[in-house]
Amino acid sequence: MTEMFDLYNEKMEPLGELAERGAPIPRGKYHLIVNILSVNFENRVLITQRDYAKNFGGLWEVTEGAVIAGETPLQGAVRELREETGLNALPEALDYRGQLIFKSERRNHIVLFYLLRADFHEEDIKLQPGETIGARLVYPAEIEQMAKAGEYLPFSYQRSKAFYPDVFGEGMP
Repeated sequence: MTEMFDLYNEKMEPLGELAERGAPIPRGKYHLIVNILSVNFENRVLITQRDYAKNFGGLWEVTEGAVIAGETPLQGAVRELREETGLNALPEALDYRGQLIFKSERRNHIVLFYLLRADFHEEDIKLQPGETIGARLVYPAEIEQMAKAGEYLPFSYQRSKAFYPDVFGEGMP
């Protein structure tokens, strides 16, 4: 079954229109993406390795995915976290951190950033076949080293530094 996305304007107001995954999104219309940085009580960040069949295959990142039709951003964040990592979070456990708007000829989207602080360990992680092939709990400094070595999705690292300064020690550029 094809995934469908609700479309929004730049103010995140629903337009009552749908778009199919992979189809161009018209100018002035956006679909929503959620980014969830999960940090455990040892201040270690959950990162996952992208399946090799995906764009940027083999690189590491934090949990991110599309909000599907009928979902709120929080519902999408809870679902993506559960699907990609096996972690179950209540919506109220996710701390909203802000958004970025991306415009291109084919893909217009708004990324909403959430922080989850919870008690979890590597053995709690369940990978999603076709999406994730590895998981690790690392300290933020390790993510920086992985980004410098080309092992970590570059834009994911930059976004994390910008939207989670209490974790990475930096703020918006």
